[in-house]
Amino acid sequence: MVKKIIFTTISVLLGLVFIFSGLTKLYPIELFELTFIDLGVANWYTAPVISRMMISSEFLLGILLILNFSLRKFTLKATIAMLVVFTVYLIVQLILEGNKGNCKCFGNVLMMSPLESIIKNLLMLAVAVVLYIWHKGFNLRFKKIIATVTVLVSLSLPFILNPPDFIIAYQSQPETVGYKLKLDTLYNSSDLKKPPMELRQGKHIIAFMSLTCKHCRIAAYKLHLIKKENPDISIFFVLNGDQKDITPFFDDTKATNIPYMILLGRRFVDLAGYNMPCLLFINNSMVEQKTDYISMNYDEISNWLKK
Repeated sequence: MVKKIIFTTISVLLGLVFIFSGLTKLYPIELFELTFIDLGVANWYTAPVISRMMISSEFLLGILLILNFSLRKFTLKATIAMLVVFTVYLIVQLILEGNKGNCKCFGNVLMMSPLESIIKNLLMLAVAVVLYIWHKGFNLRFKKIIATVTVLVSLSLPFILNPPDFIIAYQSQPETVGYKLKLDTLYNSSDLKKPPMELRQGKHIIAFMSLTCKHCRIAAYKLHLIKKENPDISIFFVLNGDQKDITPFFDDTKATNIPYMILLGRRFVDLAGYNMPCLLFINNSMVEQKTDYISMNYDEISNWLKK
């Protein structure tokens, strides 16, 4: 009896880890979505769906483990399979890119390097194997009803808690222009330091960048040189990242001649979309043109300003 209580408790705790992992990926889910695009298994339109389906699978296993439901027949086999796949992916990432960055296993709530996450997965694998050998779980009544409800709840929950925004995916496309950018966000939030100029009127270059993105730093450095050549060009940075990364960003880019503000989370993605850096040519709040950090130059901006 004591052994059953211990293994039941372990199964519940393992299930809670899966639930926690899924919830932390939901906010912000955009980081998780970008992982699938980077892997080449999704595009801007399918990534919001695939990422939520992956979180659904974590919710499903988490709930089944908490219920100690059909452990040997399905739940623990699926748990072991998922952990093996995740671990193999992390090992490949570790070999190709080194032990750097956040693996996003727990979103931004708990930062873990690939190596730390591999160790975490191996521990969870060991626990799952022990449970498979020693714990049968419970023989619950109404199995079909429980299984059906659990699947439906797990599948729908990520889409209910954080519905996919296909408008952002559309606006993220390089060829998509002619839409109004919701710049009121930069002025109407009491927790933000407002831009020193009125970006909602007139022509401006607005650059949405991550403080740790190397491509963003190249873009920022180029914009610094363009601003230096013509100080009258209105350029503004909307930056996403930790406060500690601001100084290294400006040390690297020398772009202290360009005003900026920090914008985090969903509000940043709603304006910038998923591509970083996002370099927009704004005229009276309308996105008239987009450019990329490689081809962007002084003549391109100068010609647009003359239109």
